[in-house]
Amino acid sequence: MKVPVGFFAKLWSFMRFLPLFLLLFVFGNLKGLIIAPITCCIIGLGNSSVIIGLWPAHFIWTCYCVCTTKKLGMTVKVLLLLGLPVPLLIWPIVSVAGSFLGGVAFGYFAPLLATFEAVGENVADKFYHCIIDGCFSTLQEACTTVRDFTDFCFHSYFLYMDELRLQKPPDEEPMYINLLRLPGCLLVAVLAVLVDVPSITVLALWKSPYMLFTGWKRLLEDLVGREGPFLETVCVPFAGLAIILWPLAVISSVIASLVSSFFLGLYAGVIVHQEDSVRMGLAFIVAVVSLFDEYANDLLYLEEGSRIPRPRYRKKIPSADGIQKSTSYDSRDTAEKDGRERPSESKLVSERSRTLKGALHHYKPLKVLDWLFKSCEVNGMKLVQEGLINAKDIEDCVVKGDCKKLGIALPSWCIMKCLLVSAKSDSPGLVVSDEAEIMVKNWPRDKMFNWFIGPLLVMKEQISKLELTDDEEACLKVAIMQSKNERPEDWDEIGFPTKDHVKRAQLQSFIRRLQGIVGSLTRMPTFRRRFQNLVKVVYMEAAKTGTLANYVVESSNVKFGCQIENPEPSEVINAEKMMDDYVENIV
Repeated sequence: MKVPVGFFAKLWSFMRFLPLFLLLFVFGNLKGLIIAPITCCIIGLGNSSVIIGLWPAHFIWTCYCVCTTKKLGMTVKVLLLLGLPVPLLIWPIVSVAGSFLGGVAFGYFAPLLATFEAVGENVADKFYHCIIDGCFSTLQEACTTVRDFTDFCFHSYFLYMDELRLQKPPDEEPMYINLLRLPGCLLVAVLAVLVDVPSITVLALWKSPYMLFTGWKRLLEDLVGREGPFLETVCVPFAGLAIILWPLAVISSVIASLVSSFFLGLYAGVIVHQEDSVRMGLAFIVAVVSLFDEYANDLLYLEEGSRIPRPRYRKKIPSADGIQKSTSYDSRDTAEKDGRERPSESKLVSERSRTLKGALHHYKPLKVLDWLFKSCEVNGMKLVQEGLINAKDIEDCVVKGDCKKLGIALPSWCIMKCLLVSAKSDSPGLVVSDEAEIMVKNWPRDKMFNWFIGPLLVMKEQISKLELTDDEEACLKVAIMQSKNERPEDWDEIGFPTKDHVKRAQLQSFIRRLQGIVGSLTRMPTFRRRFQNLVKVVYMEAAKTGTLANYVVESSNVKFGCQIENPEPSEVINAEKMMDDYVENIV
C-alpha cells in the first residue's frame, strides 16, 4: 500500500478509510460475539477435563521427582516439598479459569482479525471472505489448541519431570542451600525490598509522563499518515484501541514495575548465597536500580546508560557488570565526532520505518520451525527409500504414539545436513535452503532461538575444521539414524571410513548435542502434532511408491504364521491391499 505524502493527502486517506474501518469493525465484532461462546466451550471444557483428569498424576509425580532427583540437595528438597502443595493446589483453579477466558478472547479476536485480513490487497472476493473468514477456521484452531495442550500435559510434562529425575548435575554436585548463609540472605533481601521497591517505583513514575505523551504522539502521527501499525489493515483495530487504551498501558507498566521490584529486591538474597558475600548483596541493591533505569531508557529511546552508579556484584565477572557511566558517554561522544548516528536516534528511525511487511523479511520462530518440518518431510521420504526408516518406526510414532526414536533421529539428521551444507558454503550463518539463509542480522529475536541457533553456529565452525569426506558424510546419516553414538567403537558396525577415534568422538559429541537440542524442541506443544502429521505424509508417499511393500509382505507372513521366500503376484496384491488398509487406519 502506497503511503500518502502531504497533509491533505494524508487527511483524505484517513477520511476515506474511516467508514470502511467502522463497517469492518462492527461486522467483525458481530462474528466475534457469535464465535466466542463456542470457542469458550471447546477450549474451556476440553482443557479443563485434561487438567482435572491428570491433576492427581501430576501432583504425585511432581512430588516423587523432587524427592528422587539428584540435581537438588536435601535442604532444597525439603523446602520444595513444603512449598509445592500450594502451587499444585492453585494450578487447576487458575488453569481452568484461564482456559475459559482464553477461549473467549481467542473466539472474539480471531474472527475480528480475519475480517480485516479479508480486505487485503491479494484477496479476490473480499465480500465473501469478510463473511466466511474467521468462523470455521477459529473453531478448528480451538480444537487444535486443546490437542496441543493435551500433548503438553500427557507427554511434555513427563519429559520435563524425567529430565529432573534422571539427569545428573554437570559438576556432580547437587544444588544445595547453606543454612549458615541464610541469616545474611534474609537480612539483605529485606533491606533490598525496603530500598529497591520505592526506588524503582519512583523511577517508573518519573518516566511515565514521557511514555504517555510520546506514545500518543507516535500513534496519532501514524494514524493520520497511515504509517506504522496503521499501514496494514489487519493491525488497525489494535492500533486504534492502543490510542484509546494507551493510558492503561502506561499505568500497567508502572504497576508491573512495582510488582517486579519485589522480586528484584529478593534476588539480592540469592546473590548473597551464590557469592557467599553480604557485601555483594548490598552492591546488587544499588546495581539493580541502575539496571532498571538503563532498561527503561533503552525502551523509551532516551539517553543511553544510566547516571546511577552500578557497583560490581559478581566476583567472577570483573568488568561485565561494572560498566561505568563515563564509558557509555565517552563512546557516544566519539561516535558523534566520527559523524555516525547516535544509537538512540538510529533506533528511533528504524522503528518508525518498520512496517508489518518490512518485518516479514526477518525470520520468525514459526518460520524456522516450518523449515525444520519441511526438511524432515523431504529427508524422511529419502530415508524411507534408503531403508533407514521402516514401517515399524512409522507405526510406533503414529499409531502407538512412541516417537522417541524417529522424533529425535530424523530432525537431528536434517539439522546435521544443514550444518554440513553451511560449512561447505563458507556461509556466516546457516543455509536452510537455496534461497534462504539464517544469519545474525535476520534470525528470530527470541531467547529460545538464540539458545537454539547459537550452538549450531559453533558446531558448524567446528565441523568445517574437521574437513569431512563424502563417504564420512554419507555414514553420518546411518550413524544418526541407527547407531547409539555412545562410544567410538559403536561406529565399527556401520563401516565408518576413518579409524581416527578422536575424530569419531568429536562427531559423536556433535550428534549427542544435536539430539539434546532436538529433545528440547520435542517438548513444545505443537511439535508432537506437527511431527506426527508429517510422518503420515511420509508414509502415504512411501506407500504409493511401493517402497514399504516388502515390510507389508513380511507383516502378512507373520500374521498367517508362514514364511514366503518368493511371493506370488496374488500374495503381493494382498500385501498391497493390506498396506492400503494400514494407511487408512493411520490417517
